[in-house]
Amino acid sequence: MRSIIAFCVVALVVAGFAPRYFERFGAGVAAPVPTSTAAPVPAYAASSAPSPGPRTVTIRKDERGHFAVEGQVDGRRVGFMVDTGASVIALTERDAGRLGYHPAYRDYRIAIRTANGTIRGAPISLGMVEVGGVMVRNVDAIVLPDEALSENLLGLSFLSRLRRFEYREGHLVLEE
Repeated sequence: MRSIIAFCVVALVVAGFAPRYFERFGAGVAAPVPTSTAAPVPAYAASSAPSPGPRTVTIRKDERGHFAVEGQVDGRRVGFMVDTGASVIALTERDAGRLGYHPAYRDYRIAIRTANGTIRGAPISLGMVEVGGVMVRNVDAIVLPDEALSENLLGLSFLSRLRRFEYREGHLVLEE
């Protein structure tokens, strides 16, 4: 019970500070979760010249107007839609299982409010998440029932650990 309360408190704090953070650093507002079940199309271009400086990936909008990327979780490919409104990475049960995460029924203990009502999710920790060479280790995520999520969401548990992420000239820029 304490972990649920702690999670809710953290989510409220993040929700309170996120708008100011995005305003200050120029990040765009996320588009709503699509209802389409089409797989995301990789739409990113990593910086081509290797350099000793930070790694950067630039993501352009897909045909739906969303920032869809193909990333890797623990070395396995997975598609995401970038969602700056999501507190954590959200994975469908199907993709979580493919990645080796199989939460038991009792693990679905976190209540999450969505536009379609309240659903229960299972918190997990991902060893490594990478998008176009930009990598973060030990990332919090949540597994949601397949019917609750049409595609995986790349949320703030990844984005907030980057040096910067911003919306610029119609593109989303991530920098490690």
